[in-house]
Amino acid sequence: MCIGLLTLISARGQLDPNRAFYRYTMNLVNPAYAGAEGGVEGSAVRPGAELGVNLRSQWANVEGAPESQSVLFATPMGKNVGLGVSVINDQTFIENSTSINLDVSYKVQLSELTALYFGIKAGMSSYDANLSGLETFGIGADPSLRNINGSFKPNIGSGALLQGGRYFVSLSVPQLLSNDRLEQEDGRATYAAGKPHVYLAGGYDFALSSRVKFKPSTIFRYIATVPLSVDVTAAFSFNDRLELGPSYRFQEGFGGLFIFNAVNWLDIGYAYEAAFNNEISTQSQGTHEVFMRLRP
Repeated sequence: MCIGLLTLISARGQLDPNRAFYRYTMNLVNPAYAGAEGGVEGSAVRPGAELGVNLRSQWANVEGAPESQSVLFATPMGKNVGLGVSVINDQTFIENSTSINLDVSYKVQLSELTALYFGIKAGMSSYDANLSGLETFGIGADPSLRNINGSFKPNIGSGALLQGGRYFVSLSVPQLLSNDRLEQEDGRATYAAGKPHVYLAGGYDFALSSRVKFKPSTIFRYIATVPLSVDVTAAFSFNDRLELGPSYRFQEGFGGLFIFNAVNWLDIGYAYEAAFNNEISTQSQGTHEVFMRLRP
């Protein structure tokens, strides 16, 4: 168990969480999605306000494993401007971080079905670490470390979105300002500067029939000194009511997800992931994620 917790610090201390429902929570990493037509889904569907909730429990049954809760809201504000708000809370082992951000986007119409969106993200984030918790598991701490008081620090980010009738391409850096976080090095916890995360995502909706669509999508996450993270999802949509399909995270795990349109204004989704890492897979009960979206 102690080895697993050391893995948590080294693997997660510098990283924001992956999300199985990345295509539907893109506002969290790309401010250009705020108020975009089709919203967080990407391809143009219809304009309108959206409220989303995402809950992720990673490596269930492993003490101190990552937990993430996020809420996002976005709405058009006139013809070309969009506005969004997001709140994210992450917990991992002895760490806790919270961020609150405001997104503003601007649309440039390139053709009847194609638009280019630019977005700016601005807000604040806090980071807490209970260093006394390290002693419980026999993990050493750098003598220079002090308990972090969780004070809020500013954040800015930016992004762009190219959106067509059936496709989207997204590029963003949600956090440009560096915040110090814990990192495991040679069995000891130390401070390290947080590194910017760069996200590149895309997807295309293929109409297989009048009732069935094939909606493949992928997202790449690049962080300096960390292996490239790649997610691929192959979802099928039936009558715009039920969407389901498998997902794969390169060299990390695989799973599946579904989204059910309960009523016209409410979507509910669930995703499950299993890790390739034998130590994690034998100790955990998989990763569970729940998604809910409201369109007033």
